[in-house]
Amino acid sequence: MTMAGVNAINAATPEPVINRLIGGLPRDDRKKLLDHCELVNIRFGDVLCEPDQPFPYAWFPVTGFVSLVKELNGHPPLEMGLIGNEGMVGTTLSLDLAAAPLRGVVQGAGTALRISIPELRRQLQKSPALQRTLFRYLYVIISQLSQTAACTHFHEIEQRLARWLLMSHDRAHADNFHLTHEFLAGMLGVRRSSITIAASAMQQRNLIQYTRGNICVMDRLGLEATACECYRAAVNDYERMLGQET
Repeated sequence: MTMAGVNAINAATPEPVINRLIGGLPRDDRKKLLDHCELVNIRFGDVLCEPDQPFPYAWFPVTGFVSLVKELNGHPPLEMGLIGNEGMVGTTLSLDLAAAPLRGVVQGAGTALRISIPELRRQLQKSPALQRTLFRYLYVIISQLSQTAACTHFHEIEQRLARWLLMSHDRAHADNFHLTHEFLAGMLGVRRSSITIAASAMQQRNLIQYTRGNICVMDRLGLEATACECYRAAVNDYERMLGQET
């Protein structure tokens, strides 16, 4: 397992975005938590957790983002969720469950705040606000997992691809990001040729530009119109549970 976070960053390094879960905590609770966090680089392909293995750390992405994937024997990994600066990797730790339920793989390189498991547990004991925030976020994750399962079964590939591109766009904090057809096919559980056809159709409508794995979002509103209802449902779930706190 390739673990991330070996390169610590000076805590004074300016960041263009913050982690929304931490940012929504009361000032004193936020400061106490940040005092025990380390800002680190996470690189594409780094594995932050493995299923049924203890979490080495809890991670709060800042500028990077992480796919939660499920693997079955003889099949490519299927993405179940995507976590950026709106969330954390290790939410089940709020239930005092140390084992990771899914594989967490960095899909967008960037930075994250990491905290040791013993220290996170201490902070949870001291901060009802942190407990409440993570419990609410756990609800959001459960809702998104069920939404993803239904989406994979019922919705067309182009709708699902548009949803995934919107989720990546939200978390990349930029119009340009790198995603190959092979990677997208694995994440959506479809053939590479199906992704090629769907991406080409989007490019012809000037929704995206795609060159050698580099995707540029050209028409955000057009992508939203193309995506299935699942994208907006996930956004609404988050805002309903955590919008007032973040």
